[in-house]
Amino acid sequence: MSSIRTRLFAVLVASTGLVWLLATLWIYVDTEAELERVLDARLTEAARMVRSLLAEGRVELALGGDAAAAAVAPAPAGDRPYDRQLSCQIWSLDGRLVGRSEDAPRDRLTDARSGFSETVIDGETWRVYTIEDAELGVRVMVGDNVRVRDRLVGGVITGLALPAGLIVPFLAAVIWFSLRRGMAPLNGMARMLSSRAASDLRPLPDENLPREIAPAVHALNGLFRRVEAAREREKSFTAFAAHELKTPLAGLKTQAQIALASGDGAVHANALRQISAGVDRVSRLVAQLLDLAAIEAGDRAPALTRAPVRPLVARVVAEMPPARDRAIVLAGAEDAAGPVARFEPALLTLALRNLIENAVNHAPEGGTVVVRVEAEAGRARIVVEDDGPGIPPAELPHVTERFFRGRGKSATGSGLGLSIAQEAMDQTGGALSLANRAAGGLAATLTLARQEEER
Repeated sequence: MSSIRTRLFAVLVASTGLVWLLATLWIYVDTEAELERVLDARLTEAARMVRSLLAEGRVELALGGDAAAAAVAPAPAGDRPYDRQLSCQIWSLDGRLVGRSEDAPRDRLTDARSGFSETVIDGETWRVYTIEDAELGVRVMVGDNVRVRDRLVGGVITGLALPAGLIVPFLAAVIWFSLRRGMAPLNGMARMLSSRAASDLRPLPDENLPREIAPAVHALNGLFRRVEAAREREKSFTAFAAHELKTPLAGLKTQAQIALASGDGAVHANALRQISAGVDRVSRLVAQLLDLAAIEAGDRAPALTRAPVRPLVARVVAEMPPARDRAIVLAGAEDAAGPVARFEPALLTLALRNLIENAVNHAPEGGTVVVRVEAEAGRARIVVEDDGPGIPPAELPHVTERFFRGRGKSATGSGLGLSIAQEAMDQTGGALSLANRAAGGLAATLTLARQEEER
C-alpha cells in the first residue's frame, strides 16, 4: 500500500538535498572564479610594488649574478598555510636571476615576457604575473602555487558541506514531523469514520478545516445525505408497499373464505368476481412497484433519442389491454408523425402507460380516455384526458407522491401511477402537469425535452 506521507517525505527530502547540492556547486564555481580574480589582482599589485621598490632603489640586485645576496623581503610568517603564498623572482633582460624571495623556487617561474601565465615546476603548478621594465633592465615575476589556491576553495566547500551533512538529517526530521502534523486531520477523520456504526450517517464536522481537506469532507457529507435520503425512501417504500399489499391480500382471503363457506351460487359467484378483481389489483400494484424500483435503480443517464413522438404513443395505446366499458382514443390524423422531440423510449412508454391506466380507472362506465400529441413553443406534449371526477384542488400538489390516494380514489388504484410518471419525466428532463378540465375530468400532460436540450 502506497503512503502519501512517505511519498511527500521522500520528495521533500530529495528536493531539499538537490537544492542544497546545486547551491553548493553554484557557490563552488562562483567562489573559485571570484578567488581567481582576487588572487590575480594580488599578483598584479605585488609585481607592481616590487617594480616600484626597484625604481626607488630600495631593493638591491645581485648584478653579478649572486641571487642569494639580493633576496626580496618575504611576507611575514603566520600560522596559516598560505601566509607565504607569494614567490618573487627578478631576472635581468639578458637572462640572469638577480633577485628572489626567500621561498621562491630557483628555477625560472615563467618564460613569458609579460602578463599572466602558468608554469609547472617540480610537479607544482604556478600562476605567475610578469612585468618587464626596459629602463631598469629587469623582469619582475610574482607567482603563487595553484595548490594553495585549490586549498582555499576546498576550505570554502568544506565549510558548506559539513553543515549540510548535519542540517539535512535535521531537516528530514522536521519535514517528517511537519507531515505528521499536516496529515493529522485526515487521520482524525479516518478514526472518526472507522468508529462509527453502519447506520450512523451524521455529517462530519466541517468547521476550521484545512483548505485541501474541506472538499473531501463536504463531498462525504453530501454522500451521507444522499444515502440517508435513499434509505428513508426505501423504508417508506417498504412500509407503504407492505400496507398496500396487505389490504388486497386480506380481501382475497376473505372472499375465498366466503366462497368456500357459502352454498349460495350467487354469493359464490360474487366472491369469485371479487377475488378476480383483487388479483388484478395486486398484479398491477406489483408491476408498478417493479417499474418504480427499476427507474430508481438506474445508475446511468437515460439515452435520449430524437424521434417523432406520435408513433410511440400509437404503439402504447394499441398495446393497452381492453378497458371494459371505456374507450381509449388517440386523437389526430393517423398518418401524421407529429412533433419531433428528445426522449428515452422506455421511460416515456412507462410514464404514458401509467397515465392511461390511471385515466381508465377513474373514467366512468361508458367513458372515454383521449390521448393527444401536440406541439407548443417548440416542445412536444402528450395529453391524456378522461371524463372522470377529476382531483380536488387541495389534493393536486400531493397526487404524485407515492401511495397517495385521495378522496376520489379508485377501487383498483394503488397510488403509484402518477408517481411513476413523475419519476420518469424527472429522469428525462421532461415535466408532468395535472389540471382539472372545465368539462369535468382530469388532463395529465407530459411535456418532453426540447430537441436541442442535452442531459
